[in-house]
Amino acid sequence: MKVLKLISMAVLAASTLAACGDGATAESPGGLTDVSVAAIPIADTAALHLGVAEGFFKDEGLNVKIESVTGGAVSVPGVVSGTYDFAFSNIISMFVAKGQGLDLQFVTNGATSTGVAGADIAAIVVLEDSPLTSPAQLDGLKVSSNLLSNIGDTTIRHAVDAAGGDGASLDFVEVPVQEAMVALENKQIDAALVVEPFLTKALQSGGRALDWNYVAVHPEMDVSGYFTSGDTVKNKPELVDKFARAMAKSLEFSQANPDKVRQIIPTYTQIEATLAAEIVLPRFKAEFSRESAEILGMAALKYGTIEELPDLEQLLP
Repeated sequence: MKVLKLISMAVLAASTLAACGDGATAESPGGLTDVSVAAIPIADTAALHLGVAEGFFKDEGLNVKIESVTGGAVSVPGVVSGTYDFAFSNIISMFVAKGQGLDLQFVTNGATSTGVAGADIAAIVVLEDSPLTSPAQLDGLKVSSNLLSNIGDTTIRHAVDAAGGDGASLDFVEVPVQEAMVALENKQIDAALVVEPFLTKALQSGGRALDWNYVAVHPEMDVSGYFTSGDTVKNKPELVDKFARAMAKSLEFSQANPDKVRQIIPTYTQIEATLAAEIVLPRFKAEFSRESAEILGMAALKYGTIEELPDLEQLLP
């Protein structure tokens, strides 16, 4: 499983990086504490960027520096070693990391499904003229996900099971979400995971949503969150509390001000303003749904993404 290999590599990298110093936190001019946060430059991290712009972190005495990373292979070892104080990750990747023995904990939520079939941030997409009308008909067919053994294929398998099919029978192949429509048109796959900002374009250019896989898991399905190391939670509780409070304000503000979210997205991503104005935004809320996490954990265990159920009392705040 590719994600398992990435996390295993992260464990090795973390032991190497640990010699780099005592951590990223330091005092900056003006009495603010410097804090580094590793985040993928996608729409789901808009609340973090908007919170910095609105001064919510400075109100808590924090000077946040956002480090743009490609994913968990960079952010996980960075947090373990103390190179980053906090980082952004999807929930399944954190389940895997905990299963690999990494002492990591979520501090706050990051992005949540809208819970609305027909207007969510992820979908199982087929071509408009596909004969498929239900995810149950995907049994034995070839489906793409941008990363194998992770949140995409796990939620799609669950959606197929929920519709009466056999999720375990799907043949998953790795295809970047931005290339999914081409793969569908070339008959390389029968269905594809497509997420925003590519989902809106796909549905406007010959694609059709067969099902909404996040919604199929739970209407309150949390997709991602911000995490730190167990060491930081234990030894820097005041820092963790300040970051969590600032993120809570940022998430609440972002949910209440979607226009400002759409305005800030093009400033740190490659998403153009015209597309940012059209895409479906995730729901932003600070609290995690434990029920959703339990269902997701059971699905990940069922399909072999993880080897044991995650301890949510240790993982979630």
